[in-house]
Amino acid sequence: MFTYFIYFIVFLILSYVTIIAVKAITRGIEAKENIKSNINEKKEDEDILNFDKKKQTNLVNQIKELNNLHDEGVLNKEEFEKAKKKILE
Repeated sequence: MFTYFIYFIVFLILSYVTIIAVKAITRGIEAKENIKSNINEKKEDEDILNFDKKKQTNLVNQIKELNNLHDEGVLNKEEFEKAKKKILE
């Protein structure tokens, strides 16, 4: 009878340790997924910022080109303003 009592206590202890281990593994997996999603979000944010920088650089280059055409006399002031407005829209 005493041996059954010992077996029962050992079973309870092993069950408790197993439950703790499963919880720890689950938390570790969730943490790893959160880290991956944060990294992906940062990459997406960087891609968006890089796209905006490229777009701004492109706009600046187009306006500079228009300004050069205006300075050379190819475009008058009205044409320059219309073209600049069209680029900025």
